Amino acid sequence: MLLEHRNAVVYGAAGGIGTAVSKAFAAQGARVFLAGRTGSKLTALADEIRAAGGSAETAEVDALDARAVDAHADEVAAAGGSLDISFNLISIQDVQGTPLAEMDVEDFLRPVETALRSQFLTVRAAARHMMPRGGGVILAFGGAGDPVRGYSLGGLQVAFEAVESMRRQVSSEMGPHGVRFVTLRTGGIPETIPADFAGRDVLTTSLEEMTMLGRCATLDDVANAAVFAASDLGRSMTAATLNLSCGALIDR
Repeated sequence: MLLEHRNAVVYGAAGGIGTAVSKAFAAQGARVFLAGRTGSKLTALADEIRAAGGSAETAEVDALDARAVDAHADEVAAAGGSLDISFNLISIQDVQGTPLAEMDVEDFLRPVETALRSQFLTVRAAARHMMPRGGGVILAFGGAGDPVRGYSLGGLQVAFEAVESMRRQVSSEMGPHGVRFVTLRTGGIPETIPADFAGRDVLTTSLEEMTMLGRCATLDDVANAAVFAASDLGRSMTAATLNLSCGALIDR
């Protein structure tokens, strides 16, 4: 198994992407520490993972609370003997569909502030345990891309750009200590669109039409890529992105 004897923290674990990634990590042998703000959802996910033969622990953690993040990272390292993988997948509370000229400044800044604060806190907490041991993997999700014509994304892409800048800085400072930082980027995952969203089918078709392969990445695609990036198979990757957009986002 690719992640055997690794301890992985997944923040926002009960969300769609977090659930898929947590299950994949556990299936590959990792002991997964599920962190989030809704205990009942985390417990249900942990039960699924254990029923499938995996190892999972849960904790209610606000990824915007510095003391809570630090304390939880300390608990993970103490319980598992190390903190090897950290993946922040919390919702950044972005507002989409409203033109910037009509958007409240609070709605524009919220995803930027949320993404930066939570990423900084979780990266810092993980690094304090990874660096002394000489290794570890930090993963981010999103990745900046070109603006989508005809659609208003508010502060979402600005937040992604800021996290990408952080990824480069973190990689530069922590690389000599064996800590890697990789971003997984997609052009959108139709499975994450709420079932009751009125324009779900139209949006799905639009996302698919923007790709070169005529389809979008699935949750399983993202989870499998996360396993690869976190494992020794991806040991040469840092300060890098894994493009899972099926050609919607073009690397230059």
